[in-house]
Amino acid sequence: MVQPVEKLLLFGATGDLSQRMLLPSLFGLHADALLPETLTITCTARSEYDDAGFREFAAKALDEFVPADRLDPDMVKAFLDRVRYHALDASSPEGYEALAESLGDISGGLAIFLSTAPWLFGPTIKGLKSAGLTAENVRIGLEKPLGKDLETSREINDIVAEAFPEDRTFRIDHYLGKETVQNILALRFGNSLFEPVWNARGIDNVQITISETVGLEGRAGYYDEVGALRDMLQNHMLQLVSLIAMEPPAHFDGTSIRDEKVKVLRSLRPIEAEDVGHLTVIGQYGAGAVAGKIVRGYDEELEKGSDTETFVALKAHVDNWRWQGVPFYLRTGKRMAERRSEIVIQFKPVPHSIFAERGGMLQPNTLVIRLQPEEYVRLLVMAKQPGLDREGIRLREVPLNLSLDTEFAGTQRRIAYERLLLDLIEGDPTLFVRRDEVEAQWAWIDAVREGWAANGIKPKSYSSGSWGPSAAIALTERDGVTWHE
Repeated sequence: MVQPVEKLLLFGATGDLSQRMLLPSLFGLHADALLPETLTITCTARSEYDDAGFREFAAKALDEFVPADRLDPDMVKAFLDRVRYHALDASSPEGYEALAESLGDISGGLAIFLSTAPWLFGPTIKGLKSAGLTAENVRIGLEKPLGKDLETSREINDIVAEAFPEDRTFRIDHYLGKETVQNILALRFGNSLFEPVWNARGIDNVQITISETVGLEGRAGYYDEVGALRDMLQNHMLQLVSLIAMEPPAHFDGTSIRDEKVKVLRSLRPIEAEDVGHLTVIGQYGAGAVAGKIVRGYDEELEKGSDTETFVALKAHVDNWRWQGVPFYLRTGKRMAERRSEIVIQFKPVPHSIFAERGGMLQPNTLVIRLQPEEYVRLLVMAKQPGLDREGIRLREVPLNLSLDTEFAGTQRRIAYERLLLDLIEGDPTLFVRRDEVEAQWAWIDAVREGWAANGIKPKSYSSGSWGPSAAIALTERDGVTWHE
């Protein structure tokens, strides 16, 4: 069994992700006594702090991003006592020997978390290797993006593999740390109710929506280079597809689960250049109103013209026995009508309705798995509406709700990075993404982008505060399907 490490090394420790997610997550784990008692946390970035200065910086991040009722002063002090700081220019090979000296003895194991720009992965790995910080008891966690296409992803993976074999490489997709995403496995494989109909015989279509109300939010330079397809669909959404569509694994472990996920990703039917026009829709938000507030269009925010897509909708198929003929409709966008991440499983209608002759109208059952902002699982079923019904039975669609917020109200709700950081420290790879998964995702996405380029497809404009271009509605409605809204 893999043992927890005694030291954590956090690169990019002064960055936005560290302040909002990583430091608060580590504090939460410390407060609940989930970290090894002897674990020390060494933070590094280019900023010139000493230990005391960085602890003050970290304390401010905790004040801003941790709920006030969790910030016991003694607990904060005890957490910050774990924290050290070492200033380092990660792009320069000279500083890594000093970093190794600052870390000291790593015989108890070391976990490294790279929250840096991808172009720094190469010099960082090289520097770690030269300083003896890639030994067999060292593992590394990599924050996305891992490349911008299959070629660059392979380049990054090759660089990492020179120092860290696959079993010591932990690629992060923070969606996999969400409780509701993990609940997909519990729902499917912990209940006998769903599995018999979780296939093409029982399911008509699957819809996955990740919509945001925000615009660029300081990410203009990065976002304009990647767009919605690579920023959201390539990683988060395809990971959700793989969890929904995977076969039952033999065991609940990293190898078994990821083996089944990669089979799904390799079974995705390529969207060929001649098909992108009717299987995909891309858009870019213009001016509009979100939550009653007037907002600018993408070009205005960017302060220049751009053909980068801020919205993608597409129709995908998984070509295997279980899912043959079942469409997967995926959509994601910025400046949408509301913030929502959800999976909708639309089941097929009953084969024969006994209620039709007496006026009873049936709707097919629908399973809604909401990931955010609320967390719930809702099954829509048909029930008789109360009354004497002398001229015919009246039916009504009613929800059977499992609200995770309500049912587990007394349980500490954790952000995704708490789960992932703890698993990195303890060496559990189950919720991390394997190299063959990443590369299968990129191979599929690259074909879509090549199809857009070959056909000269440009994003259609949509108003901020809407559900995207009208063509996205036509994408489903020509199949007799309506987006769940």
